[in-house]
Amino acid sequence: MPETKIEPKTKNIIKLKIPNFEYGVIWEDPISGHKIGCLDASKREDVEKLMNRKQAILAIQDPPYNVDINDEFTNLPLDKYIEWSEKWIDNCINVLDKNASLYIWLGADIRHNFQPLPDFMVMMRKKPLEAKNFITMRKQRGYGTQKNWMAVRQELLYYIKGNPFFNAEAEYTDIPKKTKGYYKEVNGKITENIERSKATTIRAGNVWFDIQQVFYLLEENVKGCFAQKPLKGIERIIKASSKEGNLIIDFFSHSGTTLIATEKLKRRCFTMDISPIYCKITAARLLHYRRTGKMGWGRLKILNSDKNKILVDDETLLGGRTLFDLS
Repeated sequence: MPETKIEPKTKNIIKLKIPNFEYGVIWEDPISGHKIGCLDASKREDVEKLMNRKQAILAIQDPPYNVDINDEFTNLPLDKYIEWSEKWIDNCINVLDKNASLYIWLGADIRHNFQPLPDFMVMMRKKPLEAKNFITMRKQRGYGTQKNWMAVRQELLYYIKGNPFFNAEAEYTDIPKKTKGYYKEVNGKITENIERSKATTIRAGNVWFDIQQVFYLLEENVKGCFAQKPLKGIERIIKASSKEGNLIIDFFSHSGTTLIATEKLKRRCFTMDISPIYCKITAARLLHYRRTGKMGWGRLKILNSDKNKILVDDETLLGGRTLFDLS
């Protein structure tokens, strides 16, 4: 099992290397106990290898929306996609704690009868989970036509197993309450809703319109990872459905956002991706964050258009020279 290597160069100087990945490799972070595996989420033995009998309090899954699942196939027939989805869902449920939360980002393509979302939801009815909510995150950019409404929504399904922890405080946004009304007499005094409220800001509810979609001007951007989710959205999920020290899993690491969020919020993350490239980007992003405090690489192009080659060297991924003084 490969590890991050620390090689002495001169006194008090070390060289930090980004681990390389191939299928079957799992890297264990020696600092926070995170794991990154180059594994297949649809294979039970791969998931068990990553988890090593541990159980997670929270799962955040962002599977391919029936496009580019791996090098062997791209757009599957719908029934095959649901069959594949059921495999990784079952593997996920098997490693969740008896009281746990599961969030799934998914697509509803308006050009193809809103699939795969509806058939995926039907499949989920058979699982030992309770459907809790259907969240929509509004994107600032979308695709559209002069003959239809622009598509700017991102679907997020929320399921629970047992009776998990939920922190309602995590729902509050940075948006102040402004609308007055709903007058009510309290102790002989007529009050309006803002006076009676326990908070000065509004709750996000199940429509999130306060989160900026990731684009090239943001520091957290990993250019070339086009399915990247906003860090603020992942942090909201983690704060709502886990506590410090809890184990969180993500079977489709992609740009590594779930891992970065768990590191920031003092949780532990076991994540995987079938792509060695995305695994390396995830590890590099963690080491880059620890080294520079930055959440991503901003405008720097990281991947080529085929997503099969990293365009910059390890030194650049780490945020500069790989030699630094510990003293």
